Amino acid sequence: MGKYLFPAIFDSGEDGSEGYTITFPDLPGCISEGDDLENAMSMAKDVLEGFLYGMEEDGEEIPSPSNPSELDVPKTGFVVMVNAWTDIVRDEMENKAVKKTLTVPKWLAEAAEKEGVNFSQLLQFALRERLGLNKKSS
Repeated sequence: MGKYLFPAIFDSGEDGSEGYTITFPDLPGCISEGDDLENAMSMAKDVLEGFLYGMEEDGEEIPSPSNPSELDVPKTGFVVMVNAWTDIVRDEMENKAVKKTLTVPKWLAEAAEKEGVNFSQLLQFALRERLGLNKKSS
């Protein structure tokens, strides 16, 4: 888990339109597109990180990246090596806020609101204390 480097094929196509289609030959189904080169580079990194994170979470074996010089590249395309750090994605997913609906008596809600209580913050604190967790939330 962690850091990967995979070759991506950026193809502008032959129809004269702007933008790029991005494919990863070693990862069938890992595809994206970008309106211009800058956007395509960003989209390539984003899709690669998400795709590899999903493979890790599903316990799938991550293939070894191909040698870029051995790839079959269309005449309107080129190869770019793309970095992916799945640990960053994992941290984001673990700290992602989820909405929970809860019920408290009306009088208690009114009293807490009058005192300016932040319900989310208080619930997080109480849950960490109850579960014996000292990890701060993001």
